[in-house]
Amino acid sequence: MTVTEPANRLQITDEHDRSLRLTAGGVELFRYVYGPWDARLESPRPYFHPLRTLSGRTVSLYRPWDHVWHKGIAWSLPNVGAQNFWGGPTYYRDRGYAQEDNNGSTVHTGFTSIETAVETGQDRVAVGETLDWVASTGDTWFTERRAFAATVDEAQGTWTLAYATAFTNVSGATVPIGSPTTEGRPNAGYGGLFWRGPRSFSGGRVYMDGRTGGDEMMGERGGWLAYAGDHDETGGSSTLVFTDDTPGTGEEPVRWFVRTGVFACVCPAPFFDTVRPVEPGQSLSFRYTVTFADGDTGPGGAERLAKAAAGAAATLPLP
Repeated sequence: MTVTEPANRLQITDEHDRSLRLTAGGVELFRYVYGPWDARLESPRPYFHPLRTLSGRTVSLYRPWDHVWHKGIAWSLPNVGAQNFWGGPTYYRDRGYAQEDNNGSTVHTGFTSIETAVETGQDRVAVGETLDWVASTGDTWFTERRAFAATVDEAQGTWTLAYATAFTNVSGATVPIGSPTTEGRPNAGYGGLFWRGPRSFSGGRVYMDGRTGGDEMMGERGGWLAYAGDHDETGGSSTLVFTDDTPGTGEEPVRWFVRTGVFACVCPAPFFDTVRPVEPGQSLSFRYTVTFADGDTGPGGAERLAKAAAGAAATLPLP
């Protein structure tokens, strides 16, 4: 089903049982694949790819040879009790990485709402979704409520993806959630909303609170972090600005998992160096925004975009 709207507005298309496609001005901004066809080794889960700026520059990577389970932007967790909802091998304190028969899947169970730009009355679309986290044993460990929305800011020449998730332990047992760092591997605290950038973004610039850096920003705390990279073929640059929009936790700013040298990736990582036991019936919730901009905004421009996006995900209604 395609909803017809003015050409300059966001338009969303549901490719039934496969994906949602979002376009603006003839440019596909993202494809949200909710019916992935991945092998179980890759921990199948919904993901956003390709992701593009308003001018059409691609700013995500799909299934790179070095980590075939990396796919655009996806909610991915590597250490969920004995299960792996990230893909590939699991890191163990006593023996390092090992490929086990423990790759779970995050399974789309339905959309509760898909609001078009006409229905919202602005350049904004919003989606509500329900999912199950199915362990390698076939048992459901968590149920998830997810919402995301896309908004265009024509004046800034940017668009923003707001993302919210709340997941509840239905396994009947306590499930600790951590990371390879909590298992003893330094600076490997990945897990959460994870972005993998294009190959040409390797060696990009990381901006955070007025600072510019690279791999040394790994594990730093802050409310936002931006990554600027350069494009092959077309030339020019693009910037992605990530904000932690999780309200009312009373905790320190999130630690960021970020790499620039070997490849480009960013993840606000709430389990970076802390194991969080989730009791039966308990829920955890997180909210983030990602703003996509053409050009290298520099640290000042990135901060302005982060401030403009702040709060966008905090108001998303979860189904």
